[in-house]
Amino acid sequence: MKTNQRLRDHKLHGLAREIKWAVERYLQNNDDDPVKTVVSLEPSGPSKGKVLFSRINDAFLLRPGESLSGVRKNSWEAYQQALIFVQLGYSVDVIHYLNSGFIPKKDYSVFFDVGWNMERITPFLDKECLRFLHITTAHPFFNNMAEFQRLAALQQRRGVSLSPRRQISRMNRAIEYADHATTLGNEFTIGTYSFAGKQIERVPSPSSLLYPWPEEKDFEASRTHFLWFAGCGMVHKGLDLLLEVFAAMPEYHLWVCGAVEKEEDFAQTYRRELFEKENIHYVGWLDLNNSKLLEIMHKCVALLHPSCSESGGSAVIACMHAGLIPVVSYESSVDVTADFGIVLKKSSMEEIRDAVRSIAGAPATTLRDMARKTWERARAEHSPDKFIEEYKSAVVRALAAHGSTRPADKPREMESVV
Repeated sequence: MKTNQRLRDHKLHGLAREIKWAVERYLQNNDDDPVKTVVSLEPSGPSKGKVLFSRINDAFLLRPGESLSGVRKNSWEAYQQALIFVQLGYSVDVIHYLNSGFIPKKDYSVFFDVGWNMERITPFLDKECLRFLHITTAHPFFNNMAEFQRLAALQQRRGVSLSPRRQISRMNRAIEYADHATTLGNEFTIGTYSFAGKQIERVPSPSSLLYPWPEEKDFEASRTHFLWFAGCGMVHKGLDLLLEVFAAMPEYHLWVCGAVEKEEDFAQTYRRELFEKENIHYVGWLDLNNSKLLEIMHKCVALLHPSCSESGGSAVIACMHAGLIPVVSYESSVDVTADFGIVLKKSSMEEIRDAVRSIAGAPATTLRDMARKTWERARAEHSPDKFIEEYKSAVVRALAAHGSTRPADKPREMESVV
């Protein structure tokens, strides 16, 4: 039986002809610097206008025979977002979001960006160009302050000053220049941008893997096992809090799946908890398609994710697809209701302890029911198809709204797509 299902290739190859042409051009002209590469995509029929698309571009630079099924989640999202504009009849020029030297030479109808180029490129755009922002983090001011607050609290508890790992170093005023925005996060993320008074639409965060329901899972055995799974920024993601909580609760097990060894100061500070406690199991980083990660997911009853700042935490969504009950901070920016999970209001160690005891103390039948509801919610609300459907709808609405506000004596090319 298959243990997972990758994002489907038939959804990924809708632009095969244009992508192939772009790759050939890329290999001939600029194969030593993908960040400076411009990839051009064309619709099958006449173009209704031009879109400048600024996001990660590796999915557009695949060599002949390479499959998009192996690209990262962000790359898959970028590919689908660009594809939607092409399907709506637009020509699309793709630039890397870190391309700080690109200057527009064309008359673009839409500029899509994830934040880094919005302020810089706006002066070069026609005033009628729709500036469309896709938000992938909480506002930089909130994100940076939240991580420093976590680091300061750890400093007081442990007497050490650890390095920040998730700081957004460049000033990002993109929301102040954007006409419209989307985000994978919920009301938390949107709230960090509310000062700008811009309309921000939610679109569901998809998972890169769709796990089957673990029918044979033993919830009686798993009730005392919990998973922490996240990327870089151990303090940002709340691992320090969990290690201290579980070190004092030897009857419960914590499985740590993350690249802790890459943050040497953190690993040294928590060496005792990570490597000397029998109930804390350090595994290291595992990809979502790693069979060992799936084994650990089946061993555990819940995911613990007390992050201080997210925009629709992708690790949470992935684990929900595996049927792990989510115990998450409010700042994880994922909708969780009491019938299938727990939202930590403050992510204090006392609150985390209470959540662990509450989950572990529930009957196995209750835990199975919560896990099943978690899995069903993930399938219904966070599938690849759901992301494509809702993002396309958001784009169509933004194009229609922008077209309706243009001066009457201006061409209204964008209205024809709705």
